[in-house]
Amino acid sequence: MFTIDLILKYSPVPVSVQRKEEDDARSLHQSIKDAMRGEPQLLELTCEKQTDKQVALMSDQISAAIVSQKSATATGRPPGFLAIAE
Repeated sequence: MFTIDLILKYSPVPVSVQRKEEDDARSLHQSIKDAMRGEPQLLELTCEKQTDKQVALMSDQISAAIVSQKSATATGRPPGFLAIAE
């Protein structure tokens, strides 16, 4: 499962949608980047993991779009942080 996280201006919580296939995730990521470059427009996104999840947002409110692959196991820690036990 691939997750596309959108960081919005003035919002501490990212908006996320999932895609099952990497090509679909990369295509959506490219579409979002194209929308960020152009005139402000309404983006309507759906999620393949939670099929009833729908998100609508303005493209000029997106400050970052991140694609990542989520593993089946959750460690409870955000990626990028290292914990050293002594």
